[in-house]
Amino acid sequence: MLTFIIRRLGASILVLLVASYIIYVLTAVSGDPLEDLRGSTSPNKQSLINARIQQLNLDVPPPLRYFLWLVGVLKAFIGQFTLGESTTGQSVISLVNSSVGNTLQLVSAATLLAIILGVAIGMSTALRQYSGFDYTVTFMSFLFFSLPAFWVAVLLKLYVAIGFNNFLVDPAIGPVSIVVLSLVSGFLWMNVIGGEGKPRLMIFGSATLITAAVLIYVRLTDWFVNPQLGPVLILLLGGLSAVMITTLTTGLSNRRALYSTLIVVGVATALWYPLQFAFEASPAIGLLVVLLVTASALGALTGFLLGRNDKSASARAAGITGFVVMLLIIIDRVMAAWPSYVNAVGGRPIATVGSQTPDLGGSMWVGLVDNFTHLLLPTMSLILISLAGYTRYARASLLEVMNQDYVRTARAKGLTERTVVMRHAFRNAMIPVVTIVAFDVGGLIGGAVITETIFAWKGMGALFTGALHRIDVNTVMGVFLVVGTVTIIFNILADIAYTALDPRIRVS
Repeated sequence: MLTFIIRRLGASILVLLVASYIIYVLTAVSGDPLEDLRGSTSPNKQSLINARIQQLNLDVPPPLRYFLWLVGVLKAFIGQFTLGESTTGQSVISLVNSSVGNTLQLVSAATLLAIILGVAIGMSTALRQYSGFDYTVTFMSFLFFSLPAFWVAVLLKLYVAIGFNNFLVDPAIGPVSIVVLSLVSGFLWMNVIGGEGKPRLMIFGSATLITAAVLIYVRLTDWFVNPQLGPVLILLLGGLSAVMITTLTTGLSNRRALYSTLIVVGVATALWYPLQFAFEASPAIGLLVVLLVTASALGALTGFLLGRNDKSASARAAGITGFVVMLLIIIDRVMAAWPSYVNAVGGRPIATVGSQTPDLGGSMWVGLVDNFTHLLLPTMSLILISLAGYTRYARASLLEVMNQDYVRTARAKGLTERTVVMRHAFRNAMIPVVTIVAFDVGGLIGGAVITETIFAWKGMGALFTGALHRIDVNTVMGVFLVVGTVTIIFNILADIAYTALDPRIRVS
């Protein structure tokens, strides 16, 4: 494995060097970095031009100037790493650091959600091939995939941001809306879960009644004004999550795993009240990370102790459940800051531009709400566009795997359908998806240029396009170096992941 990684790194670095040389020269000869100064009416114009020529080594031909830039990069081995200065005199390292942070904040959530939702939807459509649900998802996937990114962003601004902000002026859900939304929800769940005859009608009726109960609860409690989960909803949602996680990981027949997850839900919910004091006494992001890790570890320990003959499966299910329930508790505390945030921003909380509200102030919880409201629209835009690709790849890959001989053998052995799909087919079906993710991550780190432009998000995309317009070679190369490095790392990780997903693949 180590030999493989070293060999791949060596080949990738060589490719990166050649590509960086080509990009540097092409960018340098594409225009004049002194154009803005040549058109200046400043009395010291010539001195400014001479200063920039000296600052950026513009008197050196681009093919040779590249090696001056490369020397600054290689000085990283002696602790003097530098990417030079931009045409505005700022350090490229500081520009890239600030931009890559904003971009990671934007694309990490969008990429993770798109992968999870895309794989889940793609698998469900593959298992119900040629059903009405499959045709509907296929149509919607191609629809969103074909829509221009700028148009999706504008629609989100119009209907999600402006529409929801207007709704919050008088957030009342009328009886007619409750009936219509409940029937639509029942119809959707009936088609998603499937079934024939009486079971299908039972799903429709159950989903309709549950949706109606939730909407009535929201109406009676003014939930949109003072949103909260509280221990009761956390217990219910945690119990539902425990059942779903156990179903997917071990199956409900594994009673030990199910009891372990339910015990974790009960214990974590019991900690809701004392945790409120901890949140107020020492609010910090580090505390939230510690709580999530601790809940997951204690959940895994509980599952291991109660698992008996299947300790690893019980530990895995209980550990995931502990993480989910603690996440619900943290979300509940963030939601408690919603009224304060709404008042601070004048009653229109869903933001349409920027990455944060200037001079907002307030506690960490208000800041988290602010981050959420600014991330909501661009994240939704990226998810809708990316979701289609992951859905189609996951569907096609699982359909191909389900027809393999080893899957038919697993069924012939009498294994349950859940075991056949989750333990035998799912892992191999993920190999093409892992490949796509490795390439997409590098591209997204480079910045979602259109999305960043529409939502005024100062990320890598905006930095890159601005540098191209100014013929700012050093800044362009800084972005290229980050994107190239991330792409190399994730492609190596993808190769390593292949061996974990398919035992027949060996890294050698």
